[in-house]
Amino acid sequence: MTSASGADADGERRIVSDAAGVVVLGACAGWSLITAAVHDGRPEGVLLAVLAVAAGYAAGRISGALLPVGAPSAGALAGIALTVAVPHLAPGPQIAAPLGHAGATAAVLTLSAGAACCAAWAAPVPAVRFALRLLAAGTAVLAAVLGSTSGFVTCLAVLVCSLAAGRARHRGAGMAALAAVAALVTGLIWAIAARVVPSGFVSALEGRLTPHRVQLWQDAWHLLGEDAALGAGPGRFGELSTTSAQSLLSDGKPHSAPLQQAAEQGIVGVVLLAAAFGWVLYALWRGPRPTPVALTAGAALTALAAIAAIGNALSFTAVSVGAGLLAGMATARPLEPAGRTPEARATAVAPGPRDHGQ
Repeated sequence: MTSASGADADGERRIVSDAAGVVVLGACAGWSLITAAVHDGRPEGVLLAVLAVAAGYAAGRISGALLPVGAPSAGALAGIALTVAVPHLAPGPQIAAPLGHAGATAAVLTLSAGAACCAAWAAPVPAVRFALRLLAAGTAVLAAVLGSTSGFVTCLAVLVCSLAAGRARHRGAGMAALAAVAALVTGLIWAIAARVVPSGFVSALEGRLTPHRVQLWQDAWHLLGEDAALGAGPGRFGELSTTSAQSLLSDGKPHSAPLQQAAEQGIVGVVLLAAAFGWVLYALWRGPRPTPVALTAGAALTALAAIAAIGNALSFTAVSVGAGLLAGMATARPLEPAGRTPEARATAVAPGPRDHGQ
């Protein structure tokens, strides 16, 4: 009876989180259409990103249920192969390449590291677990070889967080900490754009981020001030930004997902972007996978949020699909072997971190 009631409660939580995801992603798509209609914008990019995340999440749920170790392992290898095989993702010396490919490289490798670590926690064989963590460490090395400093840092951060997640007993506290990190990074970017931080601090950041990127952020802040409710319309930043118009290699984006939402879709767009990230953390918190898997995926997606806050990573479809895949695999319930009853499962599985985290 206890197993049956636990399964029912688990199912109800999954229904709630899935319904919340549908509402949030639907609202993101709907609001982009509304703001585009008001300001004659181009919502295709937003709609494609929403579709990519939804498709990736659905594929991740299916593959994660069928192959809880194989699916994330394959995802990690696919991300590494994509980074190496597609030259436009590499941040090396490409004079003709627009700003932003370095962020895509960091994002794909970070998601690959997260997938490898999730697979390691799901693997029952210690040797396989060690090999998968070695693969995660290899993504950090690859990022360093490709010249992606941010990718190297975030891949190592995901690996360290994953190892620490094995000692976690309350996943809710971990998810709250990850949300706070994402909010802190976003708040810092907004403070720089609004010029409310000391000039010496901004000058130090410009050495890392380039003055051009900081000027793009400031243009986005000015556009938000002109229409805080609706923004300038999706896809219109490039034609309204003075800095973007003066750049020969501009891609028409402010290279910050929160600031792009603010400039093009107003405060409501920013709230919806935050809601989408919050939904992912909520789904991981209430998901059926063990706490180390949930926290590892959360750490990787938080690192992605930080990369997207200072770069153009979310403009790459591969990144959006990868984020959805990782979230889906980390919230999927692995299928039970044929003939295994809930009572047998409850007897075989001792209370673990997940039992203390919900």
